[in-house]
Amino acid sequence: MTSTAQLSTFSPEPQRRFDGMRRSLPPRTPKLVIGLGITFAIALFGLIGPLLVTDPMAISNIGLSGPSGEHLLGTTQTGQDVLAQLAHATRGSLIVGVTVGFLAVALSGLVGILGAYLGGRWDESFSLFTNVALVIPGIPLMIVVASYVEQKGLLMIIVVLTLTSWAGGARVLRAQTLSMRNRDYVLAAKVAGEPTWRIILVEILPNLLPVLASQFVFAVIFAILGESSLSFLGLGVSGTFSWGSMLFYAQNAFSLRLGAWWWFIPPGLMIALLGAGLALINFAIDEVINPKLRLATAAKAARKATR
Repeated sequence: MTSTAQLSTFSPEPQRRFDGMRRSLPPRTPKLVIGLGITFAIALFGLIGPLLVTDPMAISNIGLSGPSGEHLLGTTQTGQDVLAQLAHATRGSLIVGVTVGFLAVALSGLVGILGAYLGGRWDESFSLFTNVALVIPGIPLMIVVASYVEQKGLLMIIVVLTLTSWAGGARVLRAQTLSMRNRDYVLAAKVAGEPTWRIILVEILPNLLPVLASQFVFAVIFAILGESSLSFLGLGVSGTFSWGSMLFYAQNAFSLRLGAWWWFIPPGLMIALLGAGLALINFAIDEVINPKLRLATAAKAARKATR
């Protein structure tokens, strides 16, 4: 009897945690399915594509030729295969986007969540740091830093993009944490003597996962667009392919004037498709974050279930 009573007493707690995590996941809507499909296809192309194509720097005597059986996306002015360049450019752009996304979310979480939970001077210092970063224009700062740095390595681009993309997310996380730190389950954890790091990681952070996921998506989009802008202006990483560098070389070779559409349309289309896929994923996540959208989605699902 005692064991049965103990099981009935303690078994609902894991179930409640599981239900809470399940509610924090975005609903499986057409927007989410299409967005994940587009993003997964582009990521798979960037991961496997470079292993299946030829050397993107190899020069041939078939310069500026259209798509054919030998070169599916044609060649550049110097006879380089556009498909090979696109595969390596996809990998390069995704590396920058995902890395900056993770670093920006980690920095915004550290400043926003930790400062809001600790309060006092910590919160004031972190808020001042965030406000200063918010008023600095991102794109002009990237252009100035990239133009004055001689060795434009991949690490430098990632650092510049990270430092210009975290502040807005930190403000949102701070506001969310301030509303959570005085809730009953957080106060109960404090009374129970739980350490600060465990309260943040176990009690607060799981409730912020939809917000963090949305910020990660925005940071990836911002990083890819920012890197493409720098590369298009000739301020990107030298010796590394990306979608922006492909557009830069195509523009310098007057591909638009020469009618070489196969050179500049594929990288531009990849940027547009990835942006659309990530935007659709963000719309699905927003249905979890936004109470009005969450209620509208639940009502729509209920109407479908009654039919």
